[in-house]
Amino acid sequence: MSPYRPETIDQSRAAPPRSGELRSDARQRDIVAGGIALLRESGIMTAVEYLKSHAIRPHVIERVLLEPQRRRASA
Repeated sequence: MSPYRPETIDQSRAAPPRSGELRSDARQRDIVAGGIALLRESGIMTAVEYLKSHAIRPHVIERVLLEPQRRRASA
């Protein structure tokens, strides 16, 4: 069982990307898109674990999984 629980994701800490933090890497874009697909198909825990296993930063995971209105248009 994963130690990462949905209730540990603090939505209030999610912040807009700071200057210099914008995604510039197609690999990360594809990983995040895969995480969003897993969210839809298998649920939040699977998506979180997938993104964590690919070294996506926690604030990015929070934003893309819990705040769909803040996702980039390509996701």
